[in-house]
Amino acid sequence: MGAQLRVYKRRIRSITATKKITKAMEMISASRIVKAQRKVAASTPYATELTRAVTAVATGSKTDHPLTTEAQSPTRAAVLLVTSDRGLAGGYSANAIKQADRLAERLRGEGKEVDTYIVGRKGVAYYGFRERKVADSWTGFSDNPTYADAKQVAAPLIAAVQQDTADGGVDELHIVFTEFVSMMTQTPVDNRMLPLSLAEAEAEEETGTKGELLPLFDFEPSAEDVLDALLPRYVESRVYNALLQAAASEHAARRRAMKSATDNAGELINTLSRLANAARQAEITQEISEIVGGASALADATAGSDK
Repeated sequence: MGAQLRVYKRRIRSITATKKITKAMEMISASRIVKAQRKVAASTPYATELTRAVTAVATGSKTDHPLTTEAQSPTRAAVLLVTSDRGLAGGYSANAIKQADRLAERLRGEGKEVDTYIVGRKGVAYYGFRERKVADSWTGFSDNPTYADAKQVAAPLIAAVQQDTADGGVDELHIVFTEFVSMMTQTPVDNRMLPLSLAEAEAEEETGTKGELLPLFDFEPSAEDVLDALLPRYVESRVYNALLQAAASEHAARRRAMKSATDNAGELINTLSRLANAARQAEITQEISEIVGGASALADATAGSDK
């Protein structure tokens, strides 16, 4: 019985140490969510206004440009997948990977080849284990991305869009990331960055400027040059906003996972404590029974010798 009690105590000590770790990670993630939310809120207006500027140029001119013009028969698409560098975040990375797989399957069903670009060690490890080809990958900044990281990621994507498909270029550019909705809800989404959907952009423009007269624009030196200058800024801002959304979602998912782990550890400690108490009580009862039995046997032996 003593051996069983030692086993329970050893497990309680181990789980208590794990609970302290998960609680600390929960608190760290909770503190980082607020900072990540502020960065998302700060970057969104810039991305929105830049999209409106691109829309204004596209609708105010008749220039054919990769930023706004649909290919007649697109044959190749690039998909940027954003995952995490670290685990212990529940199904955060797995859900984003599933969303990317669904997107790739849909694009291949449309007859398009898919080039995959990945941010985060989890996505890189997933594709590497399955021996899937990856065009490029980046790691080390998923939980705290900077604009410099976004420019680094966007550079090969912009180059691919500007190249002909015969030379390894792409006709479409998609991004898969986890959108931060709230502290409890993070949704994996896939958005097409290029070509820009003018119908959706114009609808947003009309909603935001309802009742206002739309301005007329003159372009210097030309609308095409303006779009060439806006293309890298547009892609970089969209990638940066997606990285920030993903970072906030990663922290929220990790906080929720660590809170669940901490709660489960507490319940398991309570269960083991009850079992340890029962084992100790059984051990005490057995010792009392042995003492009483020994005393009775000694009393019987003494009474027999007196006779």
